[in-house]
Amino acid sequence: MAPPRILLCGDPLGRLGHLYKRVAAVTKSAGPFDLLFCVGQFFPDSPDRLQDFMDYIDGRTPIPIPTYFVGDYGVGAAKVLADALSGDEGNRGFKIGGLRVCENLYWLNGSGKFNLVGLCVAYLSGRRSSEAHKFGVYTEDDIDALRAWAEEPGVVDLFLTNEWPSGVSNRADIAEAPSEVKDSSGCDPVVSKLVAEIKPRYHIAGTKGIFYAREPYSNDNVPHVTRFLGLAPVGNKDKQKFIHAISPTPASTMSPAEVTTRPANTTLSPYTVVEPNAHIKEAAKRPSDSMSESQYWRYDVSGKRPRQDAGDGAKLCFKFTSSGSCSRGEKCNFVHDMDAREQSRRGVCFDFLNKGKCERTPDCKFKHNLVDKNESASRGKSRLIFRSRECWFCLSSPNVESHLLLSIGENWYCALAKGALVLEHVLLMPIEHLPNTLAIAPEAEAELARFKKSLKMYCKRHDMEVVFFEWVFKHTTHANLQVQGEHSSLALKSRHNISCILLIFFFFLVDWSDGSSTEGRKFLKEKLDSGLSFFYAELPEGKILSHSVDDNEKFPVQFGREVLAGLLGMPDRADWRACSVSKEEETQMAEDFKKRFKEFDPSQ
Repeated sequence: MAPPRILLCGDPLGRLGHLYKRVAAVTKSAGPFDLLFCVGQFFPDSPDRLQDFMDYIDGRTPIPIPTYFVGDYGVGAAKVLADALSGDEGNRGFKIGGLRVCENLYWLNGSGKFNLVGLCVAYLSGRRSSEAHKFGVYTEDDIDALRAWAEEPGVVDLFLTNEWPSGVSNRADIAEAPSEVKDSSGCDPVVSKLVAEIKPRYHIAGTKGIFYAREPYSNDNVPHVTRFLGLAPVGNKDKQKFIHAISPTPASTMSPAEVTTRPANTTLSPYTVVEPNAHIKEAAKRPSDSMSESQYWRYDVSGKRPRQDAGDGAKLCFKFTSSGSCSRGEKCNFVHDMDAREQSRRGVCFDFLNKGKCERTPDCKFKHNLVDKNESASRGKSRLIFRSRECWFCLSSPNVESHLLLSIGENWYCALAKGALVLEHVLLMPIEHLPNTLAIAPEAEAELARFKKSLKMYCKRHDMEVVFFEWVFKHTTHANLQVQGEHSSLALKSRHNISCILLIFFFFLVDWSDGSSTEGRKFLKEKLDSGLSFFYAELPEGKILSHSVDDNEKFPVQFGREVLAGLLGMPDRADWRACSVSKEEETQMAEDFKKRFKEFDPSQ
């Protein structure tokens, strides 16, 4: 069979029209091509480009070639990717071969290693960041998984990363290369560590803003060479090369002589440079330096670094758990557990499997629950005794009630409440898995304000007032701000009357906030720092009522709903389960609400 023909592209930055016009020209002169890989920022860097970009996502303009991308961030990324996770049944669960965004467009999320058109492809999507996890940021789990896959037999043909590796120009002839190649800014040392272990035949990266094709370099302990290719952004003003074609023969089909062929200009690896007086520098290291290094690679998957807690033989082997095999076999110091392996295949967090908890929650993107009890029993008694409920509100969850979705923004989405008290009873929830709506970034706070304003305008059009309420509870799994529309016929008896009725229920209330909703939320965020659980309600006039709940205090979980059910004279609807209807009825209710809300929807 003929080798596959591949196109490689630097940061698209949402300029898909420009990109696919260039693809058409290259295809006409040198095609056809099997697929296109994009590295660097895929989504627009400016809201001005979003409309043209969405023409491709929504299918108004066809994508002419199967396209795979890393760099899942930029304007519109959160909404588009959340829609893909919630709207396509094929995207549920743990997938490493690309999540379908739309026809011919696939998102390489996190990290992975898979086969495509005969090639072995590995990737690390997103940027290095110390911020809370959201789209466009890779995690330690992504790194650990790649290190485990690097031990698998066989050669990785292509390694795709969003970021440039640090030090790639070491030992290279850069006399004619752009001056920016020597600049270490915008480079990622983690990528350097990974590429030195994975040893791919081709490493392709973006985000640096320049084109650079390095000479091939040799790798430690393997016969083949690696070629690095950094690509410039699509449509860059300096007219640097942003698209490149290759036709690599898969290593799995090559003879040993072909694999070991080294071009005349091959250099030594840029990632194993020994600095002068390195032994002196090593001896001068602080003790914490080496500890930090060993802690960064959290799991012993290769024996190349000292293992923490080496005497604990009950810990799981990350290599076996993630891949199903371990080259050390019976010599491995860690447990090879098939039940844990099966849970890992279902996307369960390794920390949760290994320790029963995950310190990265809610930032961790993996599941923190196991298979249900009946299924587990049929597979034999498991050593894993931890149980939790899967989050109902994460858009990536297989159990999310996607038919209730009303609107999806950049950081927030709106959904019809399950067992709604009245027709205008909805939930505002962050797309990111957060314990409460107060623990959000400033830009997400601004979007929440727009959603609240839109719902108030919608309710005003239908002669209603709005009450918002939320439980800020230590053990809440996913934040949800409840939004309840109340007909003005009740409110007009006296807005003060609503406050009085709520105060009767809040007879133990101690906290007040007068003034605007913005000031009220500032007041609540200060309260959040106290570490206590509390309940709060925002009344139509903007007044905030809240009550702190001690650990030993019995406070009704359905408190806000019970109060409003009483106000409406329908105490029999205080429990949401008493208001449940069929999925068909829920779907129709959601569609009806979306039609009425469309002109106010801030995500439109």
